[in-house]
Amino acid sequence: MGIITLTTDFGDKDGYAGVIKGVILGICPQAVIIDITHRIDPQDVVQAGFIIRSSHRYFPKDTVHVVVVDPGVGTGRTVVAFESAGHYFIGPDNGVLSLVRDDGKIRWLVAVDNPDLFFHPISDTFHGRDIFAPVAAHLLNGVSPDRLGSPMNPDDMVNLDYQAPETNENGDLVGTIIDVDRFGNLITDIDVERIELIRRQYPGRTVTVMVGNQHIKGLATIYQDRLVGNFVTYIGSRDYLEIAVNQGSAASRLGIGKGESIKVSITD
Repeated sequence: MGIITLTTDFGDKDGYAGVIKGVILGICPQAVIIDITHRIDPQDVVQAGFIIRSSHRYFPKDTVHVVVVDPGVGTGRTVVAFESAGHYFIGPDNGVLSLVRDDGKIRWLVAVDNPDLFFHPISDTFHGRDIFAPVAAHLLNGVSPDRLGSPMNPDDMVNLDYQAPETNENGDLVGTIIDVDRFGNLITDIDVERIELIRRQYPGRTVTVMVGNQHIKGLATIYQDRLVGNFVTYIGSRDYLEIAVNQGSAASRLGIGKGESIKVSITD
């Protein structure tokens, strides 16, 4: 028995996610299938990349992670499969898996191109069903990686197309809101390591987050560190800086969402 996780932008209205599970179980009946989420915003490769990066580590080693956020389906884009830190990943080579690639040492990487492992006939618009799902099931069944396809160099994978956090001319750390959860919390791409580096460089000084028209001083550890209705900044469970309103929606209060920039500065 092994685990396959699914991260897609299919939503829950149509039957796409269910069909993928049917294909997997037809090949590997003992598979345990876990939905990380099917509510990635349509075609949002950046959002999906951060979700799989922050989520996969909580699963047992040897889990197979399938990511189907694939705006280039049916084109010449490559399907990749690789092992990193004891986990297996399958998805389109469109940048969605590049953050995971960068986090660990890849043991092997292939361009998935062995049609013997696919579900036929292959649809031009549903490779999640016809390529990703059956390959994941075969991998869980113990198929050797060299049967999946042709070896690739990790450096040849497509990188995620987004602006990584950087320091501006004023010394502020500038990042981006990459997700908004169902509570209206704004999740940024500034990770805990960057925040801790700032804290070590400026001990005893205050971290101030500037977002929209708000300057939010200090980092909290829980929402209740601020009064109900007040803004609060903290390192969230994904290990990224987040902005929230205690018992409210930061997204609604500020009228902003994904793609907006934020700044982190040090004040007295």
